[in-house]
Amino acid sequence: MDINTLRIVVTVLGFVCFLGICAWAYSRHAQAGFDEAARLPLSDDDLPASGRLEKEGKTNG
Repeated sequence: MDINTLRIVVTVLGFVCFLGICAWAYSRHAQAGFDEAARLPLSDDDLPASGRLEKEGKTNG
């Protein structure tokens, strides 16, 4: 097996993996998870306790 043949095989496998990831990313099955992740920055549930207190106007001091 020549080194160039090995390089060709690795390149083709990498391209096939790339196409597989693209197919998964654009599939309808993954869309729900991506939509949920897109809404995470708008969620107030993940604020630390001090951030929630400041936002509600209940700071200590």
